[in-house]
Amino acid sequence: MPRRSMITIALMSISFASSAQSHLAAQPLVDTLSENLSIQYQVDSNLTDSNGLPCQELGADWALCNQSTMTLTNGGTAIKSKDWSLYIHSVRIILKLDTDQFSIQRITGDLYEIKPTSSFKGIESGESLDIPVIGEYWQLFESDFMPRAFVSADNATPKVLTQMDTEDLSQFVAPIEAKKLKRVSTDNNTLVTPEVRYQNNADLSLTPVNQHIIPTPHQLIEGNGSLDIRAGIDFTSLPIDQATLSAIESRALALGLSKSGSVGVYGEVDKTALAKEIQVSGGYKLTINENGIHVFGYDDAGLYYAMQSLFSLIDLDDPSQIPYLEISDAPRYQYRGVMVDVARNFHSKQAIIKTLDQMSAYKLNKLHLHLTDDEGWRLEIPGLPELTDIGAKRCFDKTETECLLPQLGSGPDSNNMGSGHFSRADYIEILRYAAARHIEVIPEIDMPAHARAAVVAMEARYNDFKAQGKLELAEEYRLIDPEDDSNVTTVQFYDRKSFINPCLESSHHFVTKVVSEVQAMHSEAGVPLTTWHFGGDEAKNIKLLGGHQDRQAVQKVAGKGEIDLSNEHHPFEKSPKCQQLLADTALTSVKELPSYFAKNVAKIAKDKGVGQFQAWQDGLKTATDSGDFATETTRVNFWDTLYWGGTASAYEWAKKGYQVIISNPDYLYMDFPYEFDPKERGYYWATRSTNTRKMFSFAPENLPQNAETSLDRDGNGFEGKGTIEAPAFYGMSAQLWSETVRTDDQYEYMVFPRVLAAAERAWHKGSWETPYTVGRTYSQDTQWVNKEALAADFNRFANILGQRELAKLEKVGIQYRLPVPGAILNNGKLEMNSAFPGIQLQYSLNQGQNWLNYDSDTLPTIHTDVWLRSIDRQGQRSSRITILKL
Repeated sequence: MPRRSMITIALMSISFASSAQSHLAAQPLVDTLSENLSIQYQVDSNLTDSNGLPCQELGADWALCNQSTMTLTNGGTAIKSKDWSLYIHSVRIILKLDTDQFSIQRITGDLYEIKPTSSFKGIESGESLDIPVIGEYWQLFESDFMPRAFVSADNATPKVLTQMDTEDLSQFVAPIEAKKLKRVSTDNNTLVTPEVRYQNNADLSLTPVNQHIIPTPHQLIEGNGSLDIRAGIDFTSLPIDQATLSAIESRALALGLSKSGSVGVYGEVDKTALAKEIQVSGGYKLTINENGIHVFGYDDAGLYYAMQSLFSLIDLDDPSQIPYLEISDAPRYQYRGVMVDVARNFHSKQAIIKTLDQMSAYKLNKLHLHLTDDEGWRLEIPGLPELTDIGAKRCFDKTETECLLPQLGSGPDSNNMGSGHFSRADYIEILRYAAARHIEVIPEIDMPAHARAAVVAMEARYNDFKAQGKLELAEEYRLIDPEDDSNVTTVQFYDRKSFINPCLESSHHFVTKVVSEVQAMHSEAGVPLTTWHFGGDEAKNIKLLGGHQDRQAVQKVAGKGEIDLSNEHHPFEKSPKCQQLLADTALTSVKELPSYFAKNVAKIAKDKGVGQFQAWQDGLKTATDSGDFATETTRVNFWDTLYWGGTASAYEWAKKGYQVIISNPDYLYMDFPYEFDPKERGYYWATRSTNTRKMFSFAPENLPQNAETSLDRDGNGFEGKGTIEAPAFYGMSAQLWSETVRTDDQYEYMVFPRVLAAAERAWHKGSWETPYTVGRTYSQDTQWVNKEALAADFNRFANILGQRELAKLEKVGIQYRLPVPGAILNNGKLEMNSAFPGIQLQYSLNQGQNWLNYDSDTLPTIHTDVWLRSIDRQGQRSSRITILKL
């Protein structure tokens, strides 16, 4: 054996032995810390315009910051060692730890490393140590604090703090006091208490729902009598394919009906049998009388939706009868969507299948799957195994050659929803399942921003092939310019590795490969790929958006954070490849590159036979109009907030020829809290809450109208005005982003039941919606909207949910959110109500040890604090518990 090889082996042996000894020394420390160290967070201040914190000097965006206290408590033997690190997740940029005992460093995204310094005095057994934490912006909901902080040391296996390994946020977040819930002095949001809920529900009353359907039909004529369906319904005479028939029969079985019986359904596709106003895809006419069930459909979708209306009439309390009636119906929008983010945190195939069932039940027809983002790549791509082997997995690997670093409370392990993906077979199954229910699956592969999972995975691929000497293969799908040293901070705190470089030929090879493989899956499923979603959003450096000023500026501006602006760049600004592209083309700025890339990806999609190109609207902002794109049509998900100019800008996109899909965050984001209560989950940058009523009351055609019926994120009025004539919007979509949504149960809680309100608005135009009119202004002071009609319409809808539809969700296992009750004490008597009349309400006089059913006919007299909740039909689940103080 050559001497050099022997020396190498010897050195490797020494290194391995040293590493093993280090591991043996460090692991007991990590194990002890994991078992005995605990964290408690306490919000100290949020009032960012008067909290006295040095926000500007610390470089906070717009000089806005808050303070909380992180208390470390040692439940074991004294901690003396300084040779360990604590890793925490924070959705806010941490600007400073106000202590000399620990240092802090952001690793990437929301992952921070906290290390004892030379000044660390140790933590004795039973002792607590308070660490003041100054973070950017504010912290108003418990879900701002992420679980699964973990400890590590040297080569030891990292471990989650046992106390933090939970989704019960109250285990490590102290209740946030009402007086600390104002982000600025002009914040007029009101903490939702039992009394506030009671007042909000005061205009609701229990009403019959026998012949009501969700979503509301275009026209319904009530009959006299009902059809007996105890013997079951036979759907086999419908002129539909076997997959769709199976879907209909599956829904019948789920509701407890026999799929075959003496009651037949007779139908045909016959456009001429329909009134002119319902001669559109999905239109139908349904008649139920003594002669049975008859349906005419504009197309197969119309026949299918007629059956969903039939099922909507089923009352689980008495499923033996359905009322005589005649319905003429058609959808308001051809695009009625739900977007599900499975990238930030993964949601299982089973959760998606259950979602498709409910989408079809309420006539939603577009499932927009957000499959990739910085935090995960969730779809198997043959030939690029690294995308899922590395990009779909999170673990504690600082080299990121085995996985992505932990994010969003996933901790150091891969055995949670931080990791996971759909196999090729999974995706094909989802496609077929959706198609049988007349739902199009729209895959979104987000680029050029929000692409870190892909970039890291392809860098691992590059390094593997380079090490094998296969440089051509290594370069084939590389997504970054290695000479690009642009200093960028993305919206979710990543660096330049969050971006696919649009100036590389290899980036275009990558897109072509991915589109081709996704198209092959659709072909195998028998479901053509007709729409490609590019993503395109937020390709920017947040340090250059106006909220910062240069630390060296002679004249400082109040209200802007101080940083070194000379070291901040736009994405791709320092990329030689992009500088060469700018020199070789008519492009004038790197700011044009996202839209340039979008145009090229649209060409790739067009060459593959894909007719529709779709993106978040800001990804196309430097394009001239829809004519810049090669595909037959170009659609944009419009996501500006209305009170920041969205009441006007949406129409500008429509005027440019884009098919606009209204997707406003302040009304249609389902990752936002249901109500302004710190116990609710969600982000809240656009609004403090979006409950079912707010989503129901949204006017998607006349966006200015919403200024009369709702408030901005601070609980204040705003103004909306019609400014330009433009074509009608193409559709509407409700979105579920998953940063704070880590489990399937949390996902269903956030989506249901408010997605039913989105389905109502996407299918049916309310009588109280006013026409969009150029020049007309709406505000809290105007009276254009018939608010009595709106209230009556919601009362009808709320009753259908409370008396019928929530029971159906329960029957099929959907973990929907039960409404938290409203309550007051009226002359010592307890009065309770609900957002959905018909829900069973309960109260407890002994802190929830025993629960009593509430009956409005016999009001109990109260002499103590009262615990309140609502429960489902089976009594198995309850709402979040609240307390009415005496």
